[in-house]
Amino acid sequence: MALIGSGTIGGTCVNIGCVPSKTLIRAAETFHNARVAARFAGISAKAELIDWRGTVRQKDALVSELRQAKYTSLLPAYDGIAYRDGPARLVEGGVEVDGARIPAGKIIIATGARPALPAVPGIETVPHLTSTTALDLEELPRSLLIIGGGYIGAELAQMFARAGVKVTLVCRSHLLPETEPEIGAALTGYFEDEGITVVSGIAYRAIRKAENGIALDVSRDGQNTTVDADQVLITTGRAPNTEGLGLTEHGIALSPKGGIVIDDRMRTSRAGIYAAGDVTGRDQFVYMAAYGAKLAAKNALNGDSLRYDNSAMPAVVFTDPQVASVGLTEAAARAARHAVLVSTIGLDQVPRALAARDTRGLIKLVADAGSGRLLGAHILAPEGADSIQTATLAIRQGLTIEDLADAIFPYLTTVEGLKLAALSFGKDVTKLSCCAG
Repeated sequence: MALIGSGTIGGTCVNIGCVPSKTLIRAAETFHNARVAARFAGISAKAELIDWRGTVRQKDALVSELRQAKYTSLLPAYDGIAYRDGPARLVEGGVEVDGARIPAGKIIIATGARPALPAVPGIETVPHLTSTTALDLEELPRSLLIIGGGYIGAELAQMFARAGVKVTLVCRSHLLPETEPEIGAALTGYFEDEGITVVSGIAYRAIRKAENGIALDVSRDGQNTTVDADQVLITTGRAPNTEGLGLTEHGIALSPKGGIVIDDRMRTSRAGIYAAGDVTGRDQFVYMAAYGAKLAAKNALNGDSLRYDNSAMPAVVFTDPQVASVGLTEAAARAARHAVLVSTIGLDQVPRALAARDTRGLIKLVADAGSGRLLGAHILAPEGADSIQTATLAIRQGLTIEDLADAIFPYLTTVEGLKLAALSFGKDVTKLSCCAG
């Protein structure tokens, strides 16, 4: 068995994605915590940025440690796996790496994705940051323009703003367009409270170099305007890494957006060749890539019996408050012809938030009106990420909102909000005593 990789071993997550971004997000969070410490009577705090270069280098050390421990050092523990470093290309009967042919009856393509540039005139000629290079900045700019309001843009906008950068985020629709609209709207307000300028509903006209950095010309509601900043960060999506693999020559179909087309068994349009992860252009989360790759490997070796199922796929955005979702949004449930019941409560109804003196956020549940089955759960809360798995399991097991309301939840936890939201389908939770149901 051969494992072929081109470039740094470990892929996106450990090297340039989840690990480095989340550690810097947590670092910047310390500034916010100090600024809002006075929400508790008698407490004052201060956090000072003295060496962002040191923070970034600490991040680099963590990445290096995890890459060594979880990738490089693990390979010798697996007998029969030969690792080859170099660009690969499909050939008849196998793969070619740096001129050497490796025969293979079954092949899995998991080459990932990279930051993509939007179709903005002038973008190719303007120095710009990506989600990769932004995490390596050792000196912070005074001002930063972020183009793109998806999860990467949202996370990095808040991180840089909390570190003292003047941030403007622009997007064509609105912040986090794939989430429930209530969540995007609320988070936009929280961003603005922290000094982040969010400009939504725009059309990009052109971008160019300016005397002190860059300038983006946009139109909004029929009016033209210009946004200036020292630097620009592009977070408008990712492009699958399919170039140079010889896919077209071997009859492997690509989607209109460039991802490898696969079926629910992880099979491409060419027999014996499978694909998983970001290169497919769908479900771009590291845990879904791992899940899909495991299915692909098992199917390749054992007869294609396993099906890919993303119906209970949790997704988290590491802003503050965190955004956590699973299952269908209200709009998606209606589009799927469900008769829909919806329950939404503010975090001011969750005792954990009251005790923490931080009631930013909401919890929204979507259920089927006929069966009561939970279809979707959407959380905006400072500790929301660690609560979504309860809803994930509920959806996976086909539980109803009554099942959720009847379950025993620990008091003074964020996840208790799921029970309260379930209860609010039929009760006014403002009139319940603590722990009552």
